[in-house]
Amino acid sequence: MPNRIWRRGVIIGAGIGGLAAARAVSPYLEQVTVLERDDLPNEPAPRTGTPQDRHIHGLLPGGFEALDRLFPNFRADLERAGAVKARGGRDVWMERAGFDPFPQRDLGYDMFGLSRPLLEHICRRRLAQEFNVELRPCSRVTELVASPDQGAVVGVSFKGEGGRIETIAADLVVDASGRAAPTLALLAKVGHAKPEVLEIGIDLAYSTALFEIPDDARSQWVGIMHLPNVPDSTRAGFLFPIENHRWLVALAGMHGVVPPSDIEGFLAFARTLRTPTLYDAIKGAHIVGNIARYSFPGSVRHRFDKLERFPSGLIPIADSICRFNPIFGQGMSVAAQEAVALGRLLERRLELSDPLDGLAQAFLSSIQQLLESPWAIAETDFAYVQTRGARPPDLARRLRRAAALIQLAAQDEAVHKVVFEVRSLLKPHSALREPWLESRVRAVVESVGGN
Repeated sequence: MPNRIWRRGVIIGAGIGGLAAARAVSPYLEQVTVLERDDLPNEPAPRTGTPQDRHIHGLLPGGFEALDRLFPNFRADLERAGAVKARGGRDVWMERAGFDPFPQRDLGYDMFGLSRPLLEHICRRRLAQEFNVELRPCSRVTELVASPDQGAVVGVSFKGEGGRIETIAADLVVDASGRAAPTLALLAKVGHAKPEVLEIGIDLAYSTALFEIPDDARSQWVGIMHLPNVPDSTRAGFLFPIENHRWLVALAGMHGVVPPSDIEGFLAFARTLRTPTLYDAIKGAHIVGNIARYSFPGSVRHRFDKLERFPSGLIPIADSICRFNPIFGQGMSVAAQEAVALGRLLERRLELSDPLDGLAQAFLSSIQQLLESPWAIAETDFAYVQTRGARPPDLARRLRRAAALIQLAAQDEAVHKVVFEVRSLLKPHSALREPWLESRVRAVVESVGGN
């Protein structure tokens, strides 16, 4: 067990990012307090503060590996809780324009289907086993407290269950609030520069229904991913198994395409997809409860890493740094990987005379490579002319290259595996630029008249 180098850490938010961060920093602090504005149920259940938690959430293999590092034997926790195991590349029926379906291959990695409330419940239960971690529900953060010289964060003020404002002194504060509101407010208060904000405006809308899995469900797939025909259509559909022998089914659209919230309209929308696969799966299935709807204006990235000054003792993490188009299922996995990166950084700084000095800058710099791949995938939404934001100057080249990669992956299992590993956050984005692959991609692009 490493030496504990600070007295108290405060984590803002008890979502996956906050729970993972709490576990990552707990070996280095005497006390860790997680402040969550919602009540925290004793059983897996949706929370008011996370209206998206009734929808599909993907735990990518890279995210699973990160959570397994933070919570050893995490696989056993998932399996005991009823998460559904699926083999990456083989068990999910992938439909892409021109590839309906994409070749099914066993790519060597397990994936798990479960609801977000269940995943959070498992993480909370494991975190409760840490003797120095305290979860405080119904605690809404009101502001971060700056040091007299305004160069550091030294505490957090919050409104507790009785409505009384309390302040906790803190050596380290991790902002996993989701929109970075506490961090941005503090920067404005102490006169620091605002970070550059990158936005990819897509106006995503999706509706999600829960179905009992029929006894006669087809066995050639475990889940379905139906991706839109870009840039001619924004309609997509997803079906994944979760605990209790149920399917979560989501229908999505962008730029004004809004799936209905009644079952008749839901089924009618499913019939408009390019293939009948998803509709055929659910047309006779029994729906459980109401259809949930959610809207997502766009992907957002705060470039805190580019600021010349940043308050000591403060670490934004997860969605507070970067929010991604949820269709790609990256958010929870990126958050878990960032937490692992923070824990490793703290371990390396144990011998420093002031481990806090430069910690935020070091962390924010270290995770940029981790963000490269998911952000590059989010930028493919610029293929739609309606998408708002600053388009990459080489967008056309990127899109041609992405199409060539998909074509090669359909033909070659080795390429398919690398693409899967990068998209699953198991390998860095640079793996797609390896010489053996780069030359093949270039040849495909040139064969269709591109560069």
